Amino acid sequence: MKKSTNADFVDRLSLAADAKKAQVERAMLARSAADSPAAIERRAARLAISLARDVRVAERKATKMTSEAREAAARVVAQAAEAAALKAEHEARETEHADRIERQATLDAEQQAARDARYAARKARKRNGR
Repeated sequence: MKKSTNADFVDRLSLAADAKKAQVERAMLARSAADSPAAIERRAARLAISLARDVRVAERKATKMTSEAREAAARVVAQAAEAAALKAEHEARETEHADRIERQATLDAEQQAARDARYAARKARKRNGR
């Protein structure tokens, strides 16, 4: 005789119902475990650790921004001082150059006057010697 397919169908239905019941029980256990005082305490501890980490990160960022601002201000001051020093050096060079040009012009004028005097003396000797 053939096996009755009815029994297999009923067995499959009962197995499916048992599996569904077991799944619901596991979900209830998981839900109750998640709502247990120990789990709540662990979540609170994790949250506190996370908040403390966020505070430390924010403090580090603030410290970094402060130091970067301080360094930027120091760079600006150094650049301004360097620019002032370069300007003063340039002005000193310009003044020294102008002084050198003036001394050279004076020296040239003195040399020209001395040449003119020698020339005039030579001319005078030639006239008197004739």
